[in-house]
Amino acid sequence: MRTIVHGVRTFVLICLLFAFSSKAFSQSITTGNGKVEIGLGLGPMFFLGDLGGNKGIGKGTWLKDVSFPLTKLSKGLYLNVYPAEWLAFRVAFNQSKVDGYDYVIKDKQGEEMNRKVRNLQFQSNILEAYAAAEIYPTVFFEQYDGLQGKFRPYGVIGVGVFHFNPKGEYFDNATRTSRWVDLRPLRLEGQGMAEYPDRKPYSLNQVEIPMGFGFKYWVKENMFVGLEILHRQTFTDYIDDVSKTYIDPSLFANYLTPDQAVMANQLFYRQGYVPYGPTNRRILDDQRGDATQNDAFFSSMLRFGWRLFQNTNELRHMRCPAYY
Repeated sequence: MRTIVHGVRTFVLICLLFAFSSKAFSQSITTGNGKVEIGLGLGPMFFLGDLGGNKGIGKGTWLKDVSFPLTKLSKGLYLNVYPAEWLAFRVAFNQSKVDGYDYVIKDKQGEEMNRKVRNLQFQSNILEAYAAAEIYPTVFFEQYDGLQGKFRPYGVIGVGVFHFNPKGEYFDNATRTSRWVDLRPLRLEGQGMAEYPDRKPYSLNQVEIPMGFGFKYWVKENMFVGLEILHRQTFTDYIDDVSKTYIDPSLFANYLTPDQAVMANQLFYRQGYVPYGPTNRRILDDQRGDATQNDAFFSSMLRFGWRLFQNTNELRHMRCPAYY
């Protein structure tokens, strides 16, 4: 959290410096009539949380704990407004899916075995909307003669909201079928139970801080292709419904319906679980997840965009900025 705060402060400081320094230019770089940009993005989404991962202690860190075979496709639309060529404000909407499975962890007979034996799994759709600022530092060093052929790296940071709903695969012994069920109502870690007053039911709508970097290459005056890596820092540890310790499974019958209690007893811990067979139980209060780190996710998006209402003649006749 402290790192995020420092990052946001630094970003705001940079924006202010650029804004106040604009008066020192002989001619500011503006977009003429091309102030609006629309586009779409497509690429894989990666989850960083308590489930899955690789060898060693699960840290939820970049790349080390990413299960690449389980990544899902993310799709998005965005709108940019350019008050100047070096600065854009973005509004974006994305839809994606994240999941995690302990059984995919490779058995290296190390610290990862505690998670592999746990044998939990989840999947969740993600719907997100965010607003962000983009900064293009190389614009100040360009010989500005139009957009076509330009390569522009940029940084991006913003704030947004997202909706999630973790589900687990439940095997019904009576019907010999399986289905994915919502995990939040099952209170698998005692959320909302009097015996665990510090564990409140979590909200399925959360705030995020998107931050990342990318580049654009303008193939035409009004069209570009690009690549962007965008990390979302969240403020919840329950995207995968795993965070704290195991509770006494006998409590499920006190707070849930009979059908829900059966589901909860199967899904809160699954060591040695075989579909339609018995499940071994975990020691009370043993660690289930890592409550010291919140969940996160990031995407690697191939982006396509178009400038609207752009006067290419005006753009091509703009002079390169120079400091006095």
